[in-house]
Amino acid sequence: MDTQGAWFSIRCLFRLHAEAPATYEERVTLWRASSPAEAVTLAEAEAGEYAADVAGEYLGLAQVYALTDEPGHGAELFSLLRESPLQPAAYLDAFFDTGDERRGAPIETSEG
Repeated sequence: MDTQGAWFSIRCLFRLHAEAPATYEERVTLWRASSPAEAVTLAEAEAGEYAADVAGEYLGLAQVYALTDEPGHGAELFSLLRESPLQPAAYLDAFFDTGDERRGAPIETSEG
């Protein structure tokens, strides 16, 4: 590890109070730190500032991921493993595609 520390990504969860109905935001930020605990400390301090800026609250969830790649094109920035008995479509519906997500315009890919 170099003298600046390793790279860590931190996933934090927020509730935005100015939104109705209740809106939650998941946010992943990138930190250079000497340990996962230091990275979480840095991210949580920034999370408090961010929550104040967006009239929301930081919900106290900080999940840390130590990057094995140097940040750059194609580097893995976050990974979370979850065990579930759900089949793929039900899993996506339960955790990622509930129908309540806000999305930008569809991204066109070469796959159609």
